[in-house]
Amino acid sequence: MESLAPESTHLAPEAVLHRIFGHAGFRGRQAEIVQHVMEGGSGLVLMPTGGGKSLCFQVPALCRPGLGVVVSPLIALMEDQVAALRQQGVAAAALHSDLPEEQAREVRRDLARGAIKLLYVSPERLSLDTTLARLAERPIALFAIDEAHCVSQWGHHFRPEYRGLGMLAERFPEVPRLALTATADPRTVEDIRAQLGLAESPVFRGGFDRPNIFISAAAREQERAQLRAFIKEAGDGAGAGIVYCGTRNKTEQTAEWLRADGHDALCFHAGMAAEDKRDAHRRFARGDAVIMAATIAFGMGIDRPDVRWVAHLDLPRSPESWYQEIGRAGRDGLPARALLLYGAGDIALARHRIAESPAPDEQKRIERGRLEAMVSIAEAATCRRRILLRCFGETPEAETCGACDVCRSPPRLFDGTIAAQKLLSAVLRTGRRFGVGHLVDVLRGRTTEKVAQFAHDQLPTFGVGKDLSDTAWRGVARQLVAMGALDVAIENHGELVPTDAARPILKGDQKVLLREEALTARATPRDRTSRGAEPAMAGDPLFDALRAWRKREAELQALPAYMIFSNETLASIARMRPQDAEDLAMIPGVGRSKLERYADGVLRVVREVG
Repeated sequence: MESLAPESTHLAPEAVLHRIFGHAGFRGRQAEIVQHVMEGGSGLVLMPTGGGKSLCFQVPALCRPGLGVVVSPLIALMEDQVAALRQQGVAAAALHSDLPEEQAREVRRDLARGAIKLLYVSPERLSLDTTLARLAERPIALFAIDEAHCVSQWGHHFRPEYRGLGMLAERFPEVPRLALTATADPRTVEDIRAQLGLAESPVFRGGFDRPNIFISAAAREQERAQLRAFIKEAGDGAGAGIVYCGTRNKTEQTAEWLRADGHDALCFHAGMAAEDKRDAHRRFARGDAVIMAATIAFGMGIDRPDVRWVAHLDLPRSPESWYQEIGRAGRDGLPARALLLYGAGDIALARHRIAESPAPDEQKRIERGRLEAMVSIAEAATCRRRILLRCFGETPEAETCGACDVCRSPPRLFDGTIAAQKLLSAVLRTGRRFGVGHLVDVLRGRTTEKVAQFAHDQLPTFGVGKDLSDTAWRGVARQLVAMGALDVAIENHGELVPTDAARPILKGDQKVLLREEALTARATPRDRTSRGAEPAMAGDPLFDALRAWRKREAELQALPAYMIFSNETLASIARMRPQDAEDLAMIPGVGRSKLERYADGVLRVVREVG
């Protein structure tokens, strides 16, 4: 492996930040974290996706003497980060199970002669006695534990192999250890600290809010029509999008009908052949404007900055999961969108899975709490972002965020006590044996074949609900499921069943406030918070020419386009129109290595376009 390492240990962190990464200064708490690690301190960093977590360990690893070791959970994630660092001129390498033996030997040789500055390694590989013995033979600058929520049994991507990383404190007591994650609720935070021996170390909270992501949720009524409308509104053809589905079959079906609609759509799930998964991930990472229909197996390995939207067609299991997944949109800081579609069946199924799991009672209680928090976000009549952030221990000062559908178009509430009583009565009088479709027919007074067969047209509740539409009645049913007054018999055919919580409603002892239902999610105005493309530069001749040059350069190197330069950097070049390498060096994102590699090509495009 060629040595790409600049001699950086004699440089101050600010100089490394500018010279290698091309940034004029640190953001947020980055400078504080870097200084803490430079002084030999350990800690836990909580910072939103796109907030610059990587620099918190990359900069001190380059400044401190010795090797920086980064523990990462996914091979694709390691490879992307190593490729990006090499573009910056950093001697980085990875050790993982998919590495051919010849390349693994080369990495080990480079480690032995000190030619690697940053080593990415899986927790399984790091825990091997041979790996630990090699690391003990040389100075270590720091250990960085990325995606640290994998350490905790309460985290949404728990990896048992991560639990063993607590041994780093014992084996390397003088080496700083920095754990980093974008998603951890207070319980997960404390578990991470306990497992990694960081209980006495500080927690650096960078805030969880991602104000550039416009979030919305709607009842799943006409799934395909709702997703089509969302894609069009989010910026059809701009950047890339992800559709998260609850099952493998649904990912395949969704990709198929999206392709029939004319989209470049792929699917991704754990049941696919390894080569097919690699090909799909490679297509997505390459920078094409594709839609990925995926299960949550398509997760942490996504480093692409220009994902413009994320849609969920099924209810996530917790706010942590949802936040992690929607956080894959808008990593470049530009406007992005997130949509959640859900139904009463999702809520009931998730509750049943928790109840029937073999987990200890305490874990079930915690998982139920997380699910109910997710339900409260989905059914929110007040700011969704505020409810979401409270799950992570943050309480925004403002009551409204202006960047969610509830704040943009507040729902109207009505006294739904009588409607709830009518529906609950219909459930009881029909024998608790029917789903919402049949119950709506009874309430609306339709003499269908099924209604006549069971003589339900003779019931007192027949026709008492003609004042509400079918959609409204389905909304009443879903909201009663959400508040726990109704359950869904998942194991049978989706029959609605009253719970103990229905009694005070039927007796008139409990008032029920419900949201008015609309057939589809309300559209939001197309403004700067909801647009999908690069709003300031789209259609600019120089910006488009620079993107075309970047695409050619990326194809030559078999790299994702964003690893050459981000859209933000290209937009700055198009605005500033540098005349020489000195001008180009002043643009954010243009470090020394990229200046040497790409200055001639970039300046030629600027001159040609004028």
